[in-house]
Amino acid sequence: MSTKHELILRYIESLAVGEKISVRQVARALSVSEGTAYRAIKEAENQKLVNTIERVGTIRIEKKKKENIERLTFAEVVNIVDGVVLGGRDGLHKTLTKFVIGAMQLDDMRRYIDAGSLLIVGNRQQAHELALSAGAAVLVTGGFDAADEAKKLANELNLPIISSSYDSFTVATMLNRAIYDQMIEKEILLVEDIVTPLEETITFLPDDDVAYFNQVNRKTSHSGYPVIEKNGKLIGIVTSRDAVGKHENETIGKVMTPHPITVDPKTSVASAGHSMIWEGLDLLPVVGENGLLGGIISRQDVLKAFQMAQRQPQQGEKIDDIVISQMKAVPDQPQNIEFTVAPQMTNQFGSLSYGALTTLLTEVGNRAIKMRKRGESVPENMTIYFIKHVQLGSTIIVEPRILQMSRRFVKVDFDLFSESELIAKAMVMYQLFER
Repeated sequence: MSTKHELILRYIESLAVGEKISVRQVARALSVSEGTAYRAIKEAENQKLVNTIERVGTIRIEKKKKENIERLTFAEVVNIVDGVVLGGRDGLHKTLTKFVIGAMQLDDMRRYIDAGSLLIVGNRQQAHELALSAGAAVLVTGGFDAADEAKKLANELNLPIISSSYDSFTVATMLNRAIYDQMIEKEILLVEDIVTPLEETITFLPDDDVAYFNQVNRKTSHSGYPVIEKNGKLIGIVTSRDAVGKHENETIGKVMTPHPITVDPKTSVASAGHSMIWEGLDLLPVVGENGLLGGIISRQDVLKAFQMAQRQPQQGEKIDDIVISQMKAVPDQPQNIEFTVAPQMTNQFGSLSYGALTTLLTEVGNRAIKMRKRGESVPENMTIYFIKHVQLGSTIIVEPRILQMSRRFVKVDFDLFSESELIAKAMVMYQLFER
């Protein structure tokens, strides 16, 4: 049975794109409290089903698919640039295809403006009307207003005119950063990207017996199987270890492990992989908020995802990418790494930041472990002894030493030098992630 929260989300999803909604409206329509409606609308905003704009309200927008996540709706533009909607409110749900800075003559502007674009321009009234007539929205910078004729045209065409107090360069930078951030988000692998769906998942009911389990297990040789009720709700996990030595008439419900660790579809693959390592799991059930099983992921699935992600070109540059791009093997000492401190890796004092140093140590340690033994690893704990701050532009030599390696754990010691002077020492414990 669905919860009130899920019913509200389904109700919001069924609304027409562009429709305005409110907490009071949802509460009345579904006979729930305003507090319940408010929480569900906030979740819908997280899921990018709606967008809330100050002084305008909450608008149903088109849910973005992963392949076009880098596109912004005009409603999102309003929030990014702290804008005010001057006209064309009914078009805020629409998605922009590109933005154009109107630093050119009108005749030249016509060549760049097309339907679905956003013209960023100051108080040039003719440019506003030109853009709207071409099917483009308008972002007026410098806090200027628009003419009544332009506002009327915007309302007729359902194309927003937005005013922002920022200048054109700042607005373009803010929009570019928002698109850039969403491109990074697009690259992050989620559990829903690698899950084995329920239709392909072998499951057991609590009333099934051990004899049936053994029969199925001999054919598949999987490490574990979800146990569900008839309504699809997950209640446990059963493995061959659970069934060993049990009487064949014993029910699965009595031998299974109840209340298993689970993940939801929006969990990142990296987070799920860490949970599997730390808990020693080979299989994780994937469930929704209602507790219904949606599928499973295995260690092999996570490893393949890690390997695929490493081969993919990166569109958005994260701090990890910047750190890795600065790493170079030292000639004649391939286990050691040379590293140059770039501006993006510094703190407010111009010294190497703790975050960049942590990333550097993690990556150098992973590399050293791969040179000794193939496979993925994740840091479990880290101890850093800072001896001296490292300034912008400094070159660092990182010398990793594997102190101990077992089947599951690796201890790596690090010495960091700058101009032959010891500047830091660290110790990192890694867990190995094997098939």
